[in-house]
Amino acid sequence: MRAYRIGPARDRLGAMLTLIDQLVERRLQAKASAQAAPAGSVERYTHEAMSAAMKLVVNSAYGYLAAGGDLTRFADVHAANEVTRRGRESLDLMCRELAARGVTLLEADTDGVYFAVPETWSETDERCVVAEVAALLPPLVKLEFEGRYQAMLSHEPKNYALLGYDGALVLRGVAFRSSRAEPFGEAFLRRSIASLLVGDIAGVRDAYLAAVIALRRRELPTYDVSSRVRLTKTRERYLETRDSRRELPYEAMLAAGPASWSVGDRIRVYRTQNGGGGVVEDYAGEPFANKSAEPRDYDIEHYVRLLRDTFAARLARALTPEDFAFVFADPDQPSLFSPPMTAIQTILTTTITSAATDSAAENEVD
Repeated sequence: MRAYRIGPARDRLGAMLTLIDQLVERRLQAKASAQAAPAGSVERYTHEAMSAAMKLVVNSAYGYLAAGGDLTRFADVHAANEVTRRGRESLDLMCRELAARGVTLLEADTDGVYFAVPETWSETDERCVVAEVAALLPPLVKLEFEGRYQAMLSHEPKNYALLGYDGALVLRGVAFRSSRAEPFGEAFLRRSIASLLVGDIAGVRDAYLAAVIALRRRELPTYDVSSRVRLTKTRERYLETRDSRRELPYEAMLAAGPASWSVGDRIRVYRTQNGGGGVVEDYAGEPFANKSAEPRDYDIEHYVRLLRDTFAARLARALTPEDFAFVFADPDQPSLFSPPMTAIQTILTTTITSAATDSAAENEVD
């Protein structure tokens, strides 16, 4: 929007673009202040939070512009379509020029591009390529060298794992980090991905086996298999539709015995071995203050399936279908024709460089 001064036709004073200009400048100031602050300091976290907040506000301008009809004062679908077209042009140009310089594109959107470089390249070579491509983009679209990583697992757009050269594991996206996810599944992901990104397939298999065995022996606390949910229906409203559709969170609340609850309450629930629901967290937020009272009556095989079909599935792009089936085979059902673990290779590209664009509200695409 900013680069090509695309705004709503009815905004004759240019108010919307003026606001966006000011917000973007504030975001860039906050981002620069964060980079200048000491790592791990309160100051850095504060500036990073402000930068992220400004980005959300600025990016919402596109949605505001694209709103149909008279939903917003400055709605203009034609202008929004032009922003999309320009954004795609800039993204295509960036990807095309990067590829022409010998890199392998891995993932790209208007927030940034991840790509692999030849093993012989140095960090100086990487920075040089990013600078060359940045010079070809519109003036207000800034491409910056953001970081280098040993390896990357791309599950889907904006959901990926990165392994830094210092061994630090970075997980991005709700597929890897979510307040609704069961803790045992997230713990498995961190352990298995850390092994996967260094090519330790045996370690991935060990992480899976350990999780399955812990479930089947009921070694995991009930809290670890619970999911945090928000209640959106009152007791009375749920009971009106209960005969036609039963929902685990509300069945768990009914089984727990509260006479009523409020819309917006957040609880932790799990599936019991009889197919019903159980509540782990009470309204005070204390999971099983009396540890001896913890039932551990969760549905074991349900959570074993969840482990494989939901959590392990997020590693599927790193392996061939045949290798995935072997690595995540049920330990109680061994195959007679399993390949040796050392023969399994990950489908990964290492030495990853991240180049980030500051294109918020400049060329944001839907």
